[in-house]
Amino acid sequence: MAAKQKVILAYSGGLDTSVILKWLLDKGYDVVCFIADLGQKEDFKAAKEKALEIGASKVYIEDVKKEFVTDFIFPALKANAIYEGKYLLGTSLARPLIAKKQVEIAKKEKTDIVAHGATGKGNDQLRFELTYYTLMPDAKIISPWKEKEFLAKFNGRQDMIAFAEKNNIPIKATKKAPYSTDPNLMHISYEAGVLEDPKYTLPEEAYEMTISPKKSPDKETELIIEFKDGIPIKVEDKTNKVVKSDPLGLFVYLNKVGGENGVGREDIVEDRAVGMKSRGVYETPAGTILRKAHLDIEGLTMDREVMLLRDSLIPKLSHLIYSGFWYSPEMELLTTMINKSQENVTGKVYLSLYKGNVIIKGRESPLSLYDKKIASMDEIGGYEQTDAIGFIKLNALRLKAWAKRKR
Repeated sequence: MAAKQKVILAYSGGLDTSVILKWLLDKGYDVVCFIADLGQKEDFKAAKEKALEIGASKVYIEDVKKEFVTDFIFPALKANAIYEGKYLLGTSLARPLIAKKQVEIAKKEKTDIVAHGATGKGNDQLRFELTYYTLMPDAKIISPWKEKEFLAKFNGRQDMIAFAEKNNIPIKATKKAPYSTDPNLMHISYEAGVLEDPKYTLPEEAYEMTISPKKSPDKETELIIEFKDGIPIKVEDKTNKVVKSDPLGLFVYLNKVGGENGVGREDIVEDRAVGMKSRGVYETPAGTILRKAHLDIEGLTMDREVMLLRDSLIPKLSHLIYSGFWYSPEMELLTTMINKSQENVTGKVYLSLYKGNVIIKGRESPLSLYDKKIASMDEIGGYEQTDAIGFIKLNALRLKAWAKRKR
């Protein structure tokens, strides 16, 4: 009797991946499940037991929180990555890490077959599959939501619930589930269901990481965030007398105090990589705080022309992350350029959190480009004001020619 083909399934324990697990088993595969601990509040033991009960031959659970922060979140924040000016890429950053770990497990289990539960309408299919192909070029990918056999069996959520009930698969989902969520350390997202109506307002009780700014404390939370080469290395909460210096610890703490002050909510309509528009609601407390602080310390330490050039790269880099190209030659090139631009982005930012706002109050750096004597209106400081006459005249030459032509 031929041995069953082994497949490594990205498993969450939810409705979709539980149904996919059973579907793969029914097709004759030996299924090994992988669960990534990205900081989501899940009962991983229960998820493992559930997968084994359904029929998985093995379940890997890996704590990847620290790697998520140091190797994915911090590099993105270092680049000020933000998609379409609003989205801080929480899900986009998590998927290539999950896929990377899947490939590692596949190699360990001596198989080249991997599977995921992302739909054919979304972005995650790109993030998973482009990573698979880059890190394991000969990968064989099972993507059920793009297979006719699967689609014929499951037209939607209700069919999956019925299938789960028929096969005694325990599920939390109900036919009235109003929307889907995807939590990790970087953020929590809310989409689909009732949120497909772009004018629908997510009710206050739905938010999980942040409280309403209206209900946040009536006093500011004073923070000092220290950066080295563009990376946060220390957070000091002056108000609550707390200091955090390890990457995971400081990020978790900023999520906590940011959430307590209502920081990091965003409700947007974005353009999916596959072409359609999509509505999403996001909570990203720590990411919001760190991005604003990082932008501020850059103002003190980065050369103007270097910053201008770097800023022109942000939309492209953000689009690459969003569209699943974390592992790509162009991303490698951009990352090298970003790292070079950050060599002197070192110093402290003084700020406060208050009623949903991140308020910058000051900054200092041993590598500052700011010269008080030159900038001061009360000192000459080696700057000859009369030199500005020629500077202005040179810049006005083309403007005069343009204006004369318009007459």
